[in-house]
Amino acid sequence: MQNHILSLILFTPLVGALVLLFVPKENKDAIRWVANLFSLGGFLVSLPLVPWFWAQMQSPDRFKFIEGTPNNWIPSIGAGYVIGIDGISFLLIMLTTLLGWISILSSWTAIENRVKEYYVWFLILQTGMLGVFMALDFFLFFVFWEAMLVPMYLLIGIWGGPRKLYAAIKFFLYTLAGSVLMLLGILFLYFHHHALTGIYTFSLTALYETAPKIYSDPAYGPTVATLLFFAFFFAFAIKVPMFPFHTWLPDAHVEAPTAGSVILAGVLLKMGTYGFIRFSLPFFPDVLTHGRVRGWMIALSIIAILYGALVSLMQKDMKKLVAYSSVSHLGFCTLGIFALTPLALSGSVLQQINHGISTGALFLIVGILYERRHTREIAEYGGISNVMPVYATITLIMFLSSMGLPLLNGFVGEYYIMLGTFMVSWRWAAWAVPGVVLAAAYLLWLYQRVFFGTVTNPKNEKLHDLTPREVLTFVPLLIMAFWIGLYPKPFFQILEQPVNQIVQNVRNSQAGGTVDAALQPAAEHLKTAPVVTTASVTNPPAAAQSMKGKK
Repeated sequence: MQNHILSLILFTPLVGALVLLFVPKENKDAIRWVANLFSLGGFLVSLPLVPWFWAQMQSPDRFKFIEGTPNNWIPSIGAGYVIGIDGISFLLIMLTTLLGWISILSSWTAIENRVKEYYVWFLILQTGMLGVFMALDFFLFFVFWEAMLVPMYLLIGIWGGPRKLYAAIKFFLYTLAGSVLMLLGILFLYFHHHALTGIYTFSLTALYETAPKIYSDPAYGPTVATLLFFAFFFAFAIKVPMFPFHTWLPDAHVEAPTAGSVILAGVLLKMGTYGFIRFSLPFFPDVLTHGRVRGWMIALSIIAILYGALVSLMQKDMKKLVAYSSVSHLGFCTLGIFALTPLALSGSVLQQINHGISTGALFLIVGILYERRHTREIAEYGGISNVMPVYATITLIMFLSSMGLPLLNGFVGEYYIMLGTFMVSWRWAAWAVPGVVLAAAYLLWLYQRVFFGTVTNPKNEKLHDLTPREVLTFVPLLIMAFWIGLYPKPFFQILEQPVNQIVQNVRNSQAGGTVDAALQPAAEHLKTAPVVTTASVTNPPAAAQSMKGKK
């Protein structure tokens, strides 16, 4: 089982979708039970991966639990079924299996029409997302990347709100446009590798060796490498989404069913940040360390942080407010990635997990009120804590988590991002700080308007509190929020090896003369700063001495 644990995790939801095909569509309760059992089974199957991965964590191998060999799937083009994980993809896989189960459980009473098709597409979607985080073959990665596009399009377009078709088509076109550019970039890397080695392959480990050489290749040079970087950048930036490619997100979130919004915010958006870490950083280190390119990446991240927070303050619809808050929070994640320090990158990955936990919970919170009242207008509510005390308590905890209160998960990720960014440029960190303050402003203001005071709307007087099933959807998220907030050390230990490898490879590949004078100090810091992710947590004096020695 250990040798094939990734395949078991990957295909359990797909088996559930196939089983549902044989359940009569009229028997809705049976369909719900089967879907929930397989989604829970997908999560339970992934749990043995935790101790097994922990046991192999110190292995020098870059990827663990590798299955398959290169070129074993479609030998004629060099494509293979090769899957494997490192610490980054391990955390994202666990997040996917957890949120997949929670999302399907939350759909029990929310979906009443075309129930069979809904659960089939949702389980197929989960397989596609897991495949993206596991694939170690570029062709296989692209197949999974595109495979998750159709289920999400249908979930929004069939089970969404009044403007569902507009939102679904917009989501599809944006993502497809980025995918086409990424496909062209993949094909270039594929043929460039053949030109250097005489071998046609889509193997990531092989392309990691040859892709960075494009920058110094006399036949291509920095210009072609930069164009390739942006081909991948547009695909990943649209998926995150970074400013100004974010306009599809609020429409998709508002029109999607509650479970669709949870999985979209919790997992699908992380495919963009994962793409930056897995492909953009290792493939194009010289482009990324160029002052102008890196400056633009940082600028777009800071704009997203501030813009998303300011627009959230203006919203009258609760779901749209949470959607724009995702733009702001993911701006912190991309800031941590492009700061290119171990602390910032570790914080970015942890913040991606935190965002999935906190924002996934926020969409569940909004969905519960919508099921009862069929409106998301903030003005329709007030004094809800008087009639739904358990709901109000859970909401307050998740709001505090999302705004980054110490002792909860959001604080740890933001702190590490800020610390790692400050090590490179205090100005970058200073510009990002208002995003933290604004997050507290729009979330506390929302809570005050919806939950405090007296019940002024008669329609809210008889709202019933959370059912046991609804409480169950929040329990794992609450546990994770407090666990990461109180004891994040295991997560940083899991991230230490892959993050150090990525940052060290970026430093080793820096080409002379590519850094603008304005960013020269930052570039020098990248070359000389100690590679530390968990030392400041586990051994502060040693970390301080290391920094002092480097200084």
